[in-house]
Amino acid sequence: MAKHRAVRAGLLMTLLATAALTGSAPLHAADTGAGVPVIQVAASEATSRFIPLGIGKSVAIDLPADIKDVLVADPTIANAVVRTSRRVYMIGVKVGQTNIFFFDAAGKQIAGFDIAVTRDLNGVRAALKQAMPDANIRIEGVGDGIMLSGSAASAAESQQAFDLASRLVGDGTKVVNGITIRGRDQVMLKVTVAEVRRDVIKQLGVDLSGSFNVGNSALNLNTQNAFSAVGQTLSETAFGVSWKGLTATLRAMDRAGVLRTLAEPNLTAISGETASFVAGGEFPIPNGLSCDTTKSPPVCQSQIDFKKFGVGLTFTPVVLSEGRISLKVMTEVSDLSTDNALTLTVPGSTQSLTIPSISTRRAETTVEIPSGGSLTLAGMIQEKTKQQINGVPGLMQVPILGALFKSRDYINNQTELVVIVTPYIVRAVAQKQLSRPDDGFADPSDPSTALLGRLNRIYGEPGNANPPPAADYHGKYGFILD
Repeated sequence: MAKHRAVRAGLLMTLLATAALTGSAPLHAADTGAGVPVIQVAASEATSRFIPLGIGKSVAIDLPADIKDVLVADPTIANAVVRTSRRVYMIGVKVGQTNIFFFDAAGKQIAGFDIAVTRDLNGVRAALKQAMPDANIRIEGVGDGIMLSGSAASAAESQQAFDLASRLVGDGTKVVNGITIRGRDQVMLKVTVAEVRRDVIKQLGVDLSGSFNVGNSALNLNTQNAFSAVGQTLSETAFGVSWKGLTATLRAMDRAGVLRTLAEPNLTAISGETASFVAGGEFPIPNGLSCDTTKSPPVCQSQIDFKKFGVGLTFTPVVLSEGRISLKVMTEVSDLSTDNALTLTVPGSTQSLTIPSISTRRAETTVEIPSGGSLTLAGMIQEKTKQQINGVPGLMQVPILGALFKSRDYINNQTELVVIVTPYIVRAVAQKQLSRPDDGFADPSDPSTALLGRLNRIYGEPGNANPPPAADYHGKYGFILD
């Protein structure tokens, strides 16, 4: 028994020495009393070297020993041509992956290569180098597609490289754009939204009520003006005159109003990204009614949605080159209006709910503009005139006296909207160079508020009652521009 153990120990030491020399781990078969058969991995991808090849391209390899045997996993993807005992040519046939192994006369692996056959990218590389000589863009084949990597100076340069590669490949879905942007530009958009609206409403009518006795007959009069253009009487101002049981009520109203809207939002966004701004509010809108019928009486709960209104701005800048900006801007000015308002009756009660409508002015455009240049969206002028006359048929046509049997309702709305957009390429600024609206603000003393009616102290340094004029200021202010 001791002799058998010694034989096995010696055999084990021999196997370990063989594994150390060949670089492969021995795989043991079933243990028998006569000995242990050994299975060795002569060649594998673990010791292979990766080589990319283009379709129809070749590479020459010089090996350190004489070649006796060659193994090509898939000759339809790549092939190996042995020129001499130590030189071999490997040729790419079609897109795919395979491996090639070379063995010497003793059956040992000389070398192994993992071949990836991709598109021929030299033409694409040459085209990109010619179109963008200063760009640091690399191209690698991935299967039947390609991947762009490296860095570009701007998003426009990255997009240009992607478009060129897609055009040469023939299919944009096979191009992966992994290009990073060096120092992405930031664009600040200064917007001025100004709107002036003028409304004129005039109402004039006479309401008659009373009766006349003619012999044994009675003539009753009862007219009431509808003012259907507005939908209601906007004023209770009336003058009444009575004569022999007949009452005439004169209803007259003249209204003129001006609405001015001004907003100057400033937004900053990275080139290619979208920024939005809303200055306004939200009002509730009923969106349904859910009731729990399992309870007695049923418990109902209304669902409410909120609708935004005010001044809104959305823009997407793309810096094309130094000082050139492609700008997509959308601005909207909306306000609550009683026109086309909806009146609903609250379930289970006599109360009514009035939902206002929204009057909206919207503009959207895409332009190319230099940094510091201004785009004006003007000419958005709207004028609406509505006039209606209601009265008693026949009597309202009588000259002079016909005015007693009719009413006139007149509405005139005029609106003009102007949007001025100015983009700037900006860079970061230190916080100490910025100012706040409350800089220098100080509350006044109680005697100053009670006796002089002051709400704040004079801006400036303490003890300086008269601050210096703006013309004497020589420091930096505002934002920094390129």
